[in-house]
Amino acid sequence: MFRITHIDHIVLRAIDAERLLAFYRDVLGCTLERRQDELGLIQLRAGASLIDLVPVDGKLGRAGGAAPGREGRNLDHFCLRIEPFDDAAICAHLRAHGVDAGEFATRFGADGDGPSVYLQDPEGNTVELKGGPR
Repeated sequence: MFRITHIDHIVLRAIDAERLLAFYRDVLGCTLERRQDELGLIQLRAGASLIDLVPVDGKLGRAGGAAPGREGRNLDHFCLRIEPFDDAAICAHLRAHGVDAGEFATRFGADGDGPSVYLQDPEGNTVELKGGPR
């Protein structure tokens, strides 16, 4: 089994990513951690966690469906940092609860690159489970 240590990051889908960047940076005091314009990804440091901004017209954003608004969602997913991260044990645990896991891969989060997997909760919200740097 594993335990949650903290929220690693959240991903917000943005119609105007530059406006959101200015808000989180200038109003709330986040700092720019990393930017990958070819993917459509802006990552802001919020204490020990990250807030990722994904423009809806970018490579990642287009995969999320409708733009934020009354009928469209703007939270792409949230990520829970877990310890330990044991792929086989996580798969077995999720399967025992009738939950399908996505592809295990190395992804960047608040603590750097590390293993991660996506799944969906019963309401269809996407949750990422992420381990620490390997």
